[in-house]
Amino acid sequence: MSAEILGGKRVADELRHRLSKQAAKFLRCYGRAPRLDVVLVGDDPASKLYVGMKGKACAKVGLDSVQHNLKAGVSRAAVLDLVKKLNQDKRVDGILVQLPLPGKHSEEEVIQSIDPGKDADGLHYLNTGRLWSGSEGTMPCTPAGIMEILDYYKCELKGKRAVIIGRSNIVGKPMAAMLLRRHATVTFCHTRTVDLKKEARSADLLIVAAGQPAMVGKGWVKRGAVVVDVGSHKVNDKVIGDVDFPSVVKQAKAITPVPGGVGPMTITMLLANTVKLAFARAKAK
Repeated sequence: MSAEILGGKRVADELRHRLSKQAAKFLRCYGRAPRLDVVLVGDDPASKLYVGMKGKACAKVGLDSVQHNLKAGVSRAAVLDLVKKLNQDKRVDGILVQLPLPGKHSEEEVIQSIDPGKDADGLHYLNTGRLWSGSEGTMPCTPAGIMEILDYYKCELKGKRAVIIGRSNIVGKPMAAMLLRRHATVTFCHTRTVDLKKEARSADLLIVAAGQPAMVGKGWVKRGAVVVDVGSHKVNDKVIGDVDFPSVVKQAKAITPVPGGVGPMTITMLLANTVKLAFARAKAK
């Protein structure tokens, strides 16, 4: 028996439909659309592609999107000055700095210079603290999108053993905080975990953000587990994830595909964060 496929596109489409209505309501109430400003430093092809996709997604749901392009050799002061201006611009609701930054730019310094009330990526320390303390704040897009998928397909979390392979600030750590909020028992795994395969096999919910193509195979997954694959790699002109889908799909109860699983949700949650920030800022005035 094959696993249920947890497609993210269907979830993203339904959420974007709701966001379109919210954006239209904001326009009626405040005379303008919610606005996301994206800062792109350098000319990395992948970053340019992602930024372009974000701009198109904004347009489709009725958000304004402004792109700020800076040359790779731009000074630290110039980047920080731009972020400061966006922080002060009352027309801007959300700010995103496209990562990675080139050269010697400190990603940490730039991200922490963003007004937490305009932090569309949910990576500012204040929003991180709010997430871990259980209070209201902007959540990082990819793990928030995973939660949307799990809820949409009615995957039970309370009391379940969740194992996360990967401990990044963008996916692994915030994912753990979100699962703890929902009463899952969470285990972090990483490159120094002893017997990683054994830990993975103990999971009711296995979330793989390891960054290694097809690393997790059938022998890593307990029968009946839910598997979420966060990876995306181009191998021999084919996009695959961190999970060996053909073998694991026969072992798991449910699994996200690559492509078409977590990917469509990341940009969708960026749009959702921007709309939420826009309403919060407007109501605070």
